[in-house]
Formats: sequence, C-alpha cells, structure tokens
Amino acid sequence: MSAPDFEDQPPQMDRLSAYDERHLVTYLRLLDAEKEGAHWEEAVAIIFPIDPKKEPERAKLVYDGHLARARLRARGR
Repeated sequence: MSAPDFEDQPPQMDRLSAYDERHLVTYLRLLDAEKEGAHWEEAVAIIFPIDPKKEPERAKLVYDGHLARARLRARGR
C-alpha cells in the first residue's frame, strides 16, 4: 500500500491541513518505520512510489519532509 497522492513536500503550516488528514496513515507508517529502525531508503520505497536508487535526492526530500511533518503532527502541532 503506497501513500495517497502526495507532494514532494507536505504543507508547512501550523494547523492541521486536508493534506495531513489524507496522509495520517502515511505519517503513522513513517513513524513506525523509524521506531523499528528501518533505513530511510527502505521506508520510502515501501511507503511512497519512489525508487530511491533512481531518484535519490527526491526520495530523501520526500522522506525527510513527511517524517518531519509526521513528528510535528504526532506532537499535536
């Protein structure tokens, strides 16, 4: 199961957005992968339809941005 349609970067706003609501499961999956110690390349390849070997910069950007947003949302911010 890959993420629903996604942007390379999630929204950068203080409030919960419709994008965040659509990606709640994506955020949870990213947080779970981090907790389990999964390598970022493995996580992004499974969660997003991006091949980190073909698009390493984009894959890292997507992973880092969405993981940061997931952490922020998990803290209720």
